[in-house]
Amino acid sequence: MAEPIIEIDARSGFCHGVVTAIRKAEEELSRSSEPLYCLGDIVHNSDEVERLEKAGLTTITHSDLKDLNGVRVLLRAHGEPPSTYRCASERGIEIVDATCPVVLRLQQRIKEVYDNTTPRPQIVIYGKSGHAEVNGLVGQTNGEAIVVESLDQLSKIDFNRDISLYSQTTMSLQGLAEMVEEISRRIGPDVRFQYFDTICRQVANRVNHLREFAESHDVILFVAGAKSSNGKVLFHECLDVNPRSYLVSRAGDFSSEWIDGATSIGICGATSTPRWLMEQVRDTVKKSLSGNG
Repeated sequence: MAEPIIEIDARSGFCHGVVTAIRKAEEELSRSSEPLYCLGDIVHNSDEVERLEKAGLTTITHSDLKDLNGVRVLLRAHGEPPSTYRCASERGIEIVDATCPVVLRLQQRIKEVYDNTTPRPQIVIYGKSGHAEVNGLVGQTNGEAIVVESLDQLSKIDFNRDISLYSQTTMSLQGLAEMVEEISRRIGPDVRFQYFDTICRQVANRVNHLREFAESHDVILFVAGAKSSNGKVLFHECLDVNPRSYLVSRAGDFSSEWIDGATSIGICGATSTPRWLMEQVRDTVKKSLSGNG
């Protein structure tokens, strides 16, 4: 029997924002021997974080930031609230800003509405409460924005007051459409409701492509870090169309039993999954097939 075909999805892996953040970190590390800190994991993938830490990048928390002075701190693609910039300025910290341009534009749009609209509408963000990007968006409103992740959380909104709805850039298009429909159904007769599709198409358009990719292979190995919310969403899209889909965080998670009888194996991943990690999974599968695994 011929060995199965193994294909790595060409469109999986880092989005542009993450690629840019990692490139900035690498450039800063090579430019100077002075310490470089990153506020939070630069990407939700522990293997990539470890690779950059070995190169000299130190991951810190917001609490750590308050104890630093006169150092370089990289802000990852997710973005940060204004309070982070104020803290850095007060402590003489040099910011290396790697905020994704898509996220940055969204922050600016929300701040513009919050600062310059009278009367000010309720600013509602469709997103995951506590997520780094959402924290940055809420920060543009002095903490006043309402965060909703599902339809059952819409009770947080006053449907008799004007509403401006935005979305975290990595949420689903279908989920946003359902939010718009339900809010439109509930609002009072004189309420002004504006909504803005602020979902990143590089992320959103992966769903249909991944579903097609998953359907075209007998077995899918989806590679994503345990902290990746985007990874969980995309993996379940694969699982929905291919029950032989398996989630792995690294090559060592692979089990040869998964590919029994398969003629084609697809390897794909989240927007936080490095290409080299998918290649490691592929190499492990190849070794297993050759009897060396």
